[in-house]
Amino acid sequence: MAGADFKETKKGKSKGKDIAVCGYPLSIFFIVVNEFCERFSYYGMRAVLVLYFKYFLRWDDDLATSIYHTFVALCYLTPILGAIVADSWLGKFKTIIYLSIVYAVGQVTMAVSAIHDITDSDKDGTPDNMTFHVAMSMVGLFLIALGTGGIKPCVAAFGGDQFSDHQEKQRRTFFSVFYLCINGGSLLSTIITPILRAQECGVHTKQSCYPLAFGVPAALMVVALVVFIVGSGMYYKAEPQGNIMMDVCRCIGFAIKNRYRHRSSRFPKRQHWMDWAEEKYDKLLIAQVKMVLKVLFLYIPLPMFWTLFDQKGSRWTLQATTMDGNFGALVIQPDQMQTVNPVLILTLVPIMDSVIYPLIKKCGLNFTPLKRMTVGMFLAALAFVCAALVQVEIDKTLPTFPSSSQSQLKFLNMGAQPLKVNLPDNVQLELPPNQASEQYLTFGQEEISVSVESHGGVTRPLFLTKGVRQTLLLPSNVTHEWLLTEDLKAKPQQGNNGIRFINGMLTAVNVSIGGADPTLLEPEYYSNYSQIKNGITTFNIRSGSESCQYSREFGFGSSYTFLIHSTFTFGPSCHEAISAVEDIKRNSVHMALQIPQYFFITAGEVMFSVTGLEFSYSQAPSNMKAVLQAGWLLTVAVGNFIVLIVAELAKIPEQWAEYVLFASLLVAVCFIFSIMAYFYTYMDPTEIEAQFRKNVDDDRGPKQKMDFTRDSVESDDEKEENKQTQM
Repeated sequence: MAGADFKETKKGKSKGKDIAVCGYPLSIFFIVVNEFCERFSYYGMRAVLVLYFKYFLRWDDDLATSIYHTFVALCYLTPILGAIVADSWLGKFKTIIYLSIVYAVGQVTMAVSAIHDITDSDKDGTPDNMTFHVAMSMVGLFLIALGTGGIKPCVAAFGGDQFSDHQEKQRRTFFSVFYLCINGGSLLSTIITPILRAQECGVHTKQSCYPLAFGVPAALMVVALVVFIVGSGMYYKAEPQGNIMMDVCRCIGFAIKNRYRHRSSRFPKRQHWMDWAEEKYDKLLIAQVKMVLKVLFLYIPLPMFWTLFDQKGSRWTLQATTMDGNFGALVIQPDQMQTVNPVLILTLVPIMDSVIYPLIKKCGLNFTPLKRMTVGMFLAALAFVCAALVQVEIDKTLPTFPSSSQSQLKFLNMGAQPLKVNLPDNVQLELPPNQASEQYLTFGQEEISVSVESHGGVTRPLFLTKGVRQTLLLPSNVTHEWLLTEDLKAKPQQGNNGIRFINGMLTAVNVSIGGADPTLLEPEYYSNYSQIKNGITTFNIRSGSESCQYSREFGFGSSYTFLIHSTFTFGPSCHEAISAVEDIKRNSVHMALQIPQYFFITAGEVMFSVTGLEFSYSQAPSNMKAVLQAGWLLTVAVGNFIVLIVAELAKIPEQWAEYVLFASLLVAVCFIFSIMAYFYTYMDPTEIEAQFRKNVDDDRGPKQKMDFTRDSVESDDEKEENKQTQM
């Protein structure tokens, strides 16, 4: 291969034979490709998940949000299981292989669960056995959570294992590339899978193509597995050495049990409750556990940050469905707005490291890791304040739908003469020819009397349905039958537009929408609603050999009723005899207004998450960095469970108020965390461990004072190593 420096290297005492390309083990290229495909698979599936819950499984916003965050929480709980299995029994390589198979099966199961034709026996586009689809999707999500979480703590560490001690520089570069692959896979998948979801597919009826949106990530996961297996012969596979996490748990358990046994006052107190484990465990291990517990105590407030952060894939995506995604030449799907996050991450991380942090340091400010994390939490709270302000603007444009004790009614004059309509409470309406009343009228009673001053006057009772919007169709001859139509009582799904036709003529016509099969429209009757996407749509009205084309441009989330006039005739100006009645206004708040909240949440992520991982690594004992990593991932899981609790129990009627609640909670937690950070003393675990090892023969333990210094400064090399390791 031109330009490649091939050579065989001995990797330590037992790392065996490997091939190096430009100084890097060839095996890591398989690991990097595997990680890219796996992250594409995970984030691609997750990008459309909440919309799948709402629009395919027909769950409400709260249930969709709850199940989404339950799934994310499981994805961050299972890494603990994966670490234990890899370190204690199977080793990293076999754990990755076996759990990747589980992962791929879960992705395929999700793709199958989204095929509506499987149970659509009546071919109406709606699954007839929703239990099957719900059960399949829940099984698929459980397998995905087990797979992605199980391999999470193994892949990066397995890649690091491939390097020899003299390849420290290459190892650091590997972690940088590894991190870029994570964000690259996330970015591409959150662009591509929403586009796939927006397509229409199906055997009998065309629906949103969730099978394709889940199927492509499933295919990428299979590719990830195959690529990883292909490199099998080149890997260095360390044998499992026992699980330090289990040792830590046993040591803590023994200390608690021993302290309980010696709770009597005749036993002398010890300096720290972990000192009660000295009868069984080495003092070095006890000191390491103390360091870990000190950091874990600092983790207690952190889940609230993740409570807010992970809502960008649930609440914020649902918010985007009520907004206008037309950016001129580019039309953004609601679930594609999530791409702003990885784009900003790739932009802000180098800016923070190269510009912001050095500038703060030059100003003489000691911007320690815990201070950065505090600022990151505040920025996340600010993001939710922005989301609340956007929601207030959206709420101003949303129609007021009837409550369960109300009915709403609109009147449509299908004739060529104006009508005067008299309603209860002396309400009068003037209806122009071929026009509808401007607004829906709200009634509390189920039966009302309506009179029309035409043809000598006609008065009839109307029986309304509670909780429903209806339109009263008044024919050109009001003595004929009056029809009550049931209108949409919610915004059309996924930013689509709901349209229907009313035939005001005395002859039947065929109406086709966007080239679809024509629908026969009886005289003085109405069609069912059809869902169409934004853009220009052409309608074709036919009767025998005559036809008329009518085109209109649609935005997002509107509903229209098109009335074919009673005086309609085919010809060049036939479109002039069609009236458009706007029942639900289009989404008018632009998706660009979500960019500030994405900016603040991403800036918060960079300052909180990246710094937090750096801090955890630097404060962890050499053999317990995985323990603190598991503790860090656990905060993510707990944060998602908090969303689950709030969504199900709080039941806040106004969405903007829920955003303000979350922001307020995080500000309060931020204040508590800042106090904890103020009293935290930074540690040098390497120095502490060295002191214990130096005095290993001293039964009384080290006499020297441990090196605890507040706001200690690491060397540039240490910072770089810590930063790369967290990736």
